[in-house]
Amino acid sequence: MAINAFIFDLDGVLTDTAEYHYLAWSALANELAVPFDRDDNEQLKGVDRMGSLDYILKKGNVNLTEQQKLTLADKKNLHYQQLINDMSPKDLFEGVTELFAQLKQQNINIGLASASKNAQMVLERLGIADQFDYVADAAKVAQGKPHPEIFLTVAEAFFLPADQCVGIEDSIAGLQSIVSAKMHSVGIGQPEVLYQADVVYADIKSFNLQQVLALA
Repeated sequence: MAINAFIFDLDGVLTDTAEYHYLAWSALANELAVPFDRDDNEQLKGVDRMGSLDYILKKGNVNLTEQQKLTLADKKNLHYQQLINDMSPKDLFEGVTELFAQLKQQNINIGLASASKNAQMVLERLGIADQFDYVADAAKVAQGKPHPEIFLTVAEAFFLPADQCVGIEDSIAGLQSIVSAKMHSVGIGQPEVLYQADVVYADIKSFNLQQVLALA
């Protein structure tokens, strides 16, 4: 069966907003007097906002009400939005534009499965919002990664079975989401970390479309 859709994660695959997330979470953790470093930030890859906040609170043994958590999550998000406001097409990873052109040429659907509720805003800043046939973000699903819901939501929007879709991820949680959805999987990053993927590339620039299409 041919592959008819490529479903991309955003952070770490098409652009790098990880630094902005790190700065925003680090500032919040500092307010709470919770130690937070880049290793902690790696643990938050692919995890939604409330899950990330819970990680920080648990690390610092901080107990808060649900309302207090929501207030802090909103505060972090506002800080993050201020940071990404200056993003532009120059922040798009090398190779993305060329890969999208190849997919369009072959009439393959392009979807997004992002844990971020700010995904649409980032796509617009990057100048690629119009390249996507469907965008699923944290606002459209009940279950975050590693649950498969977000990838399956995109497949359903395309009226395609999972085995006609390829998911592209840089995080372990995201890759688990793709595998659970029973889609073909591409990892972006280190093979020893993303060993569950069908194929792994160091970055999008290294992406071999024909090799991936041959997975079907």
